[in-house]
Amino acid sequence: MKYTPRPARCSPYSCFIGLGSATVPDPELVSRLIVRALRAAGLRGVVQRGWAGLRADGDDMFTVDEVPHSALFPHMAAVVHHSGAGTTAAGLCAGVPAVPMPVQFDEGFWAARLVSLGVAPCAVPLRTLSADRLAAALLRATREPSDARRARDLAGRIRAEDGVAPVLAALHRL
Repeated sequence: MKYTPRPARCSPYSCFIGLGSATVPDPELVSRLIVRALRAAGLRGVVQRGWAGLRADGDDMFTVDEVPHSALFPHMAAVVHHSGAGTTAAGLCAGVPAVPMPVQFDEGFWAARLVSLGVAPCAVPLRTLSADRLAAALLRATREPSDARRARDLAGRIRAEDGVAPVLAALHRL
């Protein structure tokens, strides 16, 4: 299948995969597993190179460098990410299901939080990554309407929240 950019929205079967500032011991292996998982799930992919050095080429996927998550994520069927706090927030604001792939530090916490919120089917930690596990998680995230519905609902609640007012009130109390 040949990838054709669309001006408004990508295919409902396009997924973002990126590990941000996380590094991996074998970028070639991780890239191969990601490509196999995407293809097994019948999905097109936007793979972010990042510090991990990921890459994917072909008619059904391509590699990007820096990209604003706020511009790209809303057009994806799901986002696979390292579960860093910033990327987790960007995915929640976009209102699309996630497949957390924690690598280190606090990412396990954020991955578990995404699962508990019902916006991610499961976490696929990098240390246990396999093409089959990732493909299964991708299929569930992109085909289960409940994950997408919860992600959209949560994004709406986040947009309606006034996060600045409580911080300003706390500062004024000091």
